[in-house]
Amino acid sequence: METVYLLLGGNIGDREAVMVKTIALLNQKVGIVLQVSSFYETEPWGMCNVQNFLNIALKLSTRLTALALLNVLLEIEEQLGRKRNPLITDYESRPIDIDILFYGTAIIQSCRLTIPHPCLQARKFVLVPLCEIAPEFIHPVFQQSIITLLNECQDNLEAVAIKPYIS
Repeated sequence: METVYLLLGGNIGDREAVMVKTIALLNQKVGIVLQVSSFYETEPWGMCNVQNFLNIALKLSTRLTALALLNVLLEIEEQLGRKRNPLITDYESRPIDIDILFYGTAIIQSCRLTIPHPCLQARKFVLVPLCEIAPEFIHPVFQQSIITLLNECQDNLEAVAIKPYIS
């Protein structure tokens, strides 16, 4: 079993309901969800004039390889209404986005997958909910804890906890 940290985000439709459905599907298809952060509302990063995002970080245990995990996460996104347009290279609104932040302490760089997530240290909307559930986790590339990365983050977009996750 491998411990994995994910970030869920979305800004279309009933954002909270989609997150709850995503967590249920993760439990069914991926492994055991061990810990879930509060719901955080954040301004869109890299986008203008769209609804705020709802984000949640979670820790889970899985038997899937990193690539198999990615494939299942993409299937879950599609099942919950995410439609990817290969012609659009910018960020776009979506009902759900599931990012793999960490796959244990693995460092993976391939054409389909980069782990740890290459931008997490620069984004408070990732670090704040992740810090709630794993403040002492050590980033395998930077060799710093999540709390240290958050304290050093220069991002000016705040993530605001709006309510705890209750299973």
